[in-house]
Amino acid sequence: MIGTRLKVARTAAGLSLRGLEARIGNLVTAQAIGKYERNESVPASAVLIALADALDVSVDYLAGDQEMVLEAVEFRKKKITSRREEAQVEAKVLHLLERYLLVEDLLGLRSVEWHSPCEAPYPVVHDISEADDAARSLRDHWSLGNDPIPNLAELLEEQGIKVLAVDSVKVDGLTARARRTGKSPLPVIVVNANDWRERQYFTLAHELGHLVMEVAARLNEEKAAHRFAGAFLMPADALWAKVGKHRTSVSLGELLELKQVFGASVQAITYRCKDLGIFNESLFRRLFDAFTRLGWRTPPYKEPYAMKGEKPKRFERLTFRALAEGVVSESKAAELLGVSVHELNQRMEKPPAAEHEAAAI
Repeated sequence: MIGTRLKVARTAAGLSLRGLEARIGNLVTAQAIGKYERNESVPASAVLIALADALDVSVDYLAGDQEMVLEAVEFRKKKITSRREEAQVEAKVLHLLERYLLVEDLLGLRSVEWHSPCEAPYPVVHDISEADDAARSLRDHWSLGNDPIPNLAELLEEQGIKVLAVDSVKVDGLTARARRTGKSPLPVIVVNANDWRERQYFTLAHELGHLVMEVAARLNEEKAAHRFAGAFLMPADALWAKVGKHRTSVSLGELLELKQVFGASVQAITYRCKDLGIFNESLFRRLFDAFTRLGWRTPPYKEPYAMKGEKPKRFERLTFRALAEGVVSESKAAELLGVSVHELNQRMEKPPAAEHEAAAI
């Protein structure tokens, strides 16, 4: 039954029923498409092909029988979005995730199982400062020590969390659980593909906080997740060693050096220093006044030494592997990655070089 997948693909494309009707040249009516989505009728072969072409998916995708839904979806928003915009992002996530799981299945790989760490001493956070303890406990559980994390997306995927990047104007990220028939829920974290890398890393750590912490009802979950993210990316001992325990002044140059050490934004570093009592309220306010004057607190949030955002690499690597092992054709691999066959061949021959953008004050 194609209903669920057709609706997901249409929503991901940002089309209404009438919009899809127009896209397929009025081959069938919007009412007929609605019946397909509700599984009240089945499209003829010619209509199915037209729908697949219009939505830039394969017929095999629409005709697939895997049922998957997103549960417990939590958005990290830049600004309030409409339910329609949220549904469009959710549809994109489902579409990407289905491709990801398909490649794993084709290669005979079992998805890495996610186990929420039971060692965390504060599964229920009653005070905002306990988010630091949860972050430290998780670092201990994963044997990370106090060192900066060079590739957070890779780390999370190794622990059984699927990490995806989507283009979105209004959503920084989200966390959810993908439920599949007869299988355990799969945790998913999504970042905005257009954000700077330091913002993506903070989003990943923030959403990780939502996954591993249970926050008491009287606390603000977003603030607790923010505190967790700062503590996970910048452990107290590491920051004290670099900055000291009490400062009455600090230069922007020093903050920018710290940014390159921890991979976090200057603003996130400043918040973390305030949380640890390194910066007092007066210094914190002076710094944020300066950040505002410099334009770092408004879109596109570009600080000096801003690193270009990146997409998680595991799905692409697995697709290349499937192609090399003859499990999929070139056209199928290109379809999975959402690129042309020509671009696929270019990536196989010479992967895009890592790009970093920097600016000086």
